[in-house]
Amino acid sequence: MSVVFQNSSGWVLDALPLINGSYQRCVRIGKGGSSLLKCSFKRQYFQTSKSYYCQSPTAALAGGKADVLQATDKKSKKRKRKRSELNQGEVDSQAFHQRVRSVILEGTKSLVASAQSRGYLNGDADAEKEALPAPECGLAALCEMAKELPPVDDEELKEHPQLLITDGSCTPNIDLFTQVTEHNSDCGAVVPLMGQEYVIPPHTAFLLSDFTRMKPLIDYEKKFDLIVMDPPWENKSVKRSRRYGSLPSSQLKRLPIPQFTSPNCLVVTWVTNRPSHLRFVCDELYPYWNVQVVAKWFWVKVTTLGQFVFPLDSQHKKPYETLVLGRYHPSAPPSTSEMKEVLLEDSRLIVSVPSALHSHKPSLSEVLKPYIRPGAECLELFARSLQPGWTSWGNEVLKFQHSSYFTLTPADDSADTSKEEAPDGPSAAPARSSPPHHYVN
Repeated sequence: MSVVFQNSSGWVLDALPLINGSYQRCVRIGKGGSSLLKCSFKRQYFQTSKSYYCQSPTAALAGGKADVLQATDKKSKKRKRKRSELNQGEVDSQAFHQRVRSVILEGTKSLVASAQSRGYLNGDADAEKEALPAPECGLAALCEMAKELPPVDDEELKEHPQLLITDGSCTPNIDLFTQVTEHNSDCGAVVPLMGQEYVIPPHTAFLLSDFTRMKPLIDYEKKFDLIVMDPPWENKSVKRSRRYGSLPSSQLKRLPIPQFTSPNCLVVTWVTNRPSHLRFVCDELYPYWNVQVVAKWFWVKVTTLGQFVFPLDSQHKKPYETLVLGRYHPSAPPSTSEMKEVLLEDSRLIVSVPSALHSHKPSLSEVLKPYIRPGAECLELFARSLQPGWTSWGNEVLKFQHSSYFTLTPADDSADTSKEEAPDGPSAAPARSSPPHHYVN
C-alpha cells in the first residue's frame, strides 16, 4: 500500500509500492517463448535526499520551522532581483502563495512528523549509487510519423479494442496508434513493441496518439467515473529544456470530456503554479465542460529526510503543485440513482518524495478511492505511464513503461515455469479491497 500515513491534513505517499505491486508476476513474451519474471521500478528514481538549497541534512522539515525559513531567507538574499517592480503574473503568484503558505507549511510538518514516527522519511540508508539511465523517448515523434500514414476506415477496424497478447504471443501487426489496446491478464507482461521492450501492467488499456487521433478512444464507448489529466502546460523552463512539446491552454477545450464522463464523474487536473493556468482551469475550462470545481489540493514534494525539495518561499520554484478537483454535472438532470456523490475536503495535501524523472507524477488511485464508486472506470489523459485497471491516453503513454526503468529478475526457481502459460485474452480481475465509501444525497 502506498499510503504511509493519513490525517485531516492529507496523506503521505510512498510511490514505489503502488507501482511495484502490479509487477510481482510478469511474463516476458519473446520469439523463443515466454518466461516468468519479477519486475520492479528502479528505486534510484525516488532517492532525492537533498533539498535544492544549503541546509544541514539532519535538519528535517519536522525538526523546526525556523531552519526552513532561514534557508529560504538566505536564498532570497543571495539572488537579489535586478528590478524592484514585479509584473502582474509575479504579483498574482505571490498573492496565491501567501494564501496557501500556512496550509502547506503546517500540514506538511504534521504529516512528515507522523510519517517519521513510523520510520518513513528518515533518510534512505540503503540508497543505491548506480547512475540513473536516461533513455530517450521517441514516442511523440512516432505519433507525428503515424499521421503521415493513410487513414484507417472504420470498416477496417473490425475489433474494438485489440488485444495486446493473443495465442500466447504479442498480437502480430499490432496498431498502437489507431486502436485502443487492452491487456486483460491477471499478470503483467514484458513485450516487444516498435523495436523496444515495454512492461505492461495487468488489466490496462491504452491508446498512443495525440489530439488528431482521439477518435478510437471516443469509439471505445466507455463512460468513466474518474478522469485525471496532466496537461503539458506552456512555460519558459519547458521551452528552454525542450523536454516535451507544450500545449496552449486554449487547446485543452478540444478534449471531448463530456463524451467520456459518467454523471458525477470526478475530474482532476494537475496545474502548474502559474496563476493564469489555475484561473483558466477554474473559470474557463471546467465550466466549458460542465464541471464544477469542488476542491483544490496540493502535491508537496519532500526529500527522503522530509525537507521541502525547494525553499517554500522560493521565487523560482515552489515545492508544491496544485490539483483542481471538479464534478461533472450534465446539462440534463440526473436520475435519482445518479445523484449520489462523495463530498471532497478542500486544501488537502499529498506529500511524497518526487520521482527524479521529469513529469513522473505519483499515482492518485489510492487517495481518490474514497471519492468514487466501487469498481469505478478510470481514465488518465496525457499519461506517460500505465496503471492497472485504468485506461490511458497520450502521445507518450508508454514512456515510463520502457524496460530500462525497471529491474527485471527471473521468477523464484521453485516455481514451475514449464506449466505457466502466457496471458491470453480476458480474465477475471482479482478482487480489490476498497476503503469505506460515504455517499450523501
